[in-house]
Amino acid sequence: MNSAATIYTLWLREIRRFKRNKGRLIGSMALPALFLIALGSGFGSFFRYRNDVSYMAFIGPGIVGMSLLFSSMFGGMNVLWDKQFGFMKEILVAPVSRIAIVAGKTLGTVTTSMIRATVFLVALYAGGLVRFDTLGIFVLLVFMFLISASFVGLAIAFASRMSDPHGFQLIMNFIIMPVFFLSGSLFPLDGLPGWLNVITHLNPLTYGVDGLRFAMGGPYQYSPLLNFFVLVAFWTVTTLVGAVMFQKMSA
Repeated sequence: MNSAATIYTLWLREIRRFKRNKGRLIGSMALPALFLIALGSGFGSFFRYRNDVSYMAFIGPGIVGMSLLFSSMFGGMNVLWDKQFGFMKEILVAPVSRIAIVAGKTLGTVTTSMIRATVFLVALYAGGLVRFDTLGIFVLLVFMFLISASFVGLAIAFASRMSDPHGFQLIMNFIIMPVFFLSGSLFPLDGLPGWLNVITHLNPLTYGVDGLRFAMGGPYQYSPLLNFFVLVAFWTVTTLVGAVMFQKMSA
């Protein structure tokens, strides 16, 4: 089997697994919806940023970024479950490239993550909380892909070195929550204390969320090109690290 066929087969496997378990789609929408409704309703009256931007409209792109982050990072669980059930051993000993295996699993997880985020995005658009034109849709898809692919690569790197799914979940939660809360998804980055300002600027999701806000016609802070190149650099690093760690994984 050549590399293209391997990538397609593993991508299709992830898509079919996602389609069979529709509860995963519904469940993955629950937490973002809770954040949007609870926080948007609770803090909306206190939010002061721009007169034409409501708090729900401000955090909408951030919640989309949250959906991509969570589903992408926990996509690494698929690697661990494949280890548990013996499927990973079968494909690792097969005469196929491990890079193709990583690419297929990455693209499958990225696709399902973007489907989840798109469903939530359509709900935001229907509610009038975001807006975008044809160019905005293209830019939006680019940033959604970069966010998802970057954190999938990071998740694969961790999953390649672990064997316990429960331990993986604990580590992912330890990483995900600070990355999300310190990305500017829920609050403006203006006027933060010095130490917190440094952390938010080192957080790659900060630039992803800002890129999403630009694509959705919201109040963005950085240059779209800066956001793009930072995410491309982060994606390159996590993809290389994930590929190296996966190649070192024993069957």
